[in-house]
Amino acid sequence: MTLSGISQLAATTAIFLFAAAVAKSWALAPGIGKLVLTLLLYSLGNLIMLRLVREFGMSSAFSLSAVIQLVAVNVIALAYFGERLGAVQSAGLVLAVVAVGMIMFGPAAGGK
Repeated sequence: MTLSGISQLAATTAIFLFAAAVAKSWALAPGIGKLVLTLLLYSLGNLIMLRLVREFGMSSAFSLSAVIQLVAVNVIALAYFGERLGAVQSAGLVLAVVAVGMIMFGPAAGGK
């Protein structure tokens, strides 16, 4: 992974996290400004993802982005918005992180 790729991944993660927070804010108190900002942020994040797909391939780019966002969005939902996960949901979150990790690092561990 290049420094440029890592920077783009960090940028798109930050953009998607901000978009998710604005989307949650819109859900709590709808307004056209929040809706437009949410759509613009998700569009910008996806444009950056297109560059990452070109540089790293679809599988790697989306899998890595997915696990980072999965964890980060849950941290924001739990810490900032006060949401709570039940035991089954927490286990599902852990399994999802493990699953994406297996997809990402499977080839390096001897998988096809």
